[in-house]
Parts: sequence; C-alpha cells; structure tokens
Amino acid sequence: MKGSLKLVALLVLFGLLILIRIFENELFYDPYLQFFKSDYLTIDSPRREIFKLTLFTTIRYVLNTIISLGILYVFFKDKGIIKFSLFFYGIAYVIILLPFLYFVYNPRQEDYYLFFNVRRFLIQPIFLILLIPAFYYHKLKR
Repeated sequence: MKGSLKLVALLVLFGLLILIRIFENELFYDPYLQFFKSDYLTIDSPRREIFKLTLFTTIRYVLNTIISLGILYVFFKDKGIIKFSLFFYGIAYVIILLPFLYFVYNPRQEDYYLFFNVRRFLIQPIFLILLIPAFYYHKLKR
C-alpha cells in the first residue's frame, strides 16, 4: 500500500472505532453505560437483561476486533500477525467473558470497580493499544 492510501485506510478504520464509541448508546444495549457514568459506588446495580447484555457486548467486541484486525493488517501487512491476533482475541474473549458474566450475575458494590475494568476490555479496543507496540517491537527485533 502506498503511504497516502495507508493513511486513508488507517483514518477510516480508526474513525470506525470512534463512531462505535460515539454511538454506543444508540447501537448497543448496555445499562452499565449510564451506571458507570454515575456515582456507581453508592448505588445498586441496574436492572438488566443478561442474555441481551451478553449478546450486545459480544457484538461490540466482534466489531472492535474486526476493525482492530484491519488496523493491524494495514500497519504490518503480515498474515501471521493477523492469525495470531485472531487467536489472541478469541482466547481473550473467552477468558474475559467468564468474570464479566460472574459480575453480571452477582453484582456486589465491592466488586463494581473490578467489574468496570473487566467490562472495559470487552467494549473498548484496549488490546489494539497493546498489540501495535508489541508487534512493532517484534518486527524491529526480527
């Protein structure tokens, strides 16, 4: 990819991540969005439909993953990195979903902060922030 085309592709992909964040209230069912914006340490957990919450959280994770894989491909153009990242995202989803579901089924005020951070890994593209420098460093060392 030429430099200008690569830049446009990255801008579009990062723009999609930003749009997901901007329109999260309209696109996804997540009663915890407003809950964690409030003084959540002093109030009870919101009413929620667990299946619907899990489904929409999964959809958001998949969308962020697809866009993140696109960004990684544009940056590195290495199918090996994409395969590893896809495996990593899949394993991470399973591992992070388990405590997420535990906290959804067993809401306790003393666990809210931990739940907030676990949930963040599912709804934000945090792994992208970790993988780009890791793969860049790996590429430099090769």
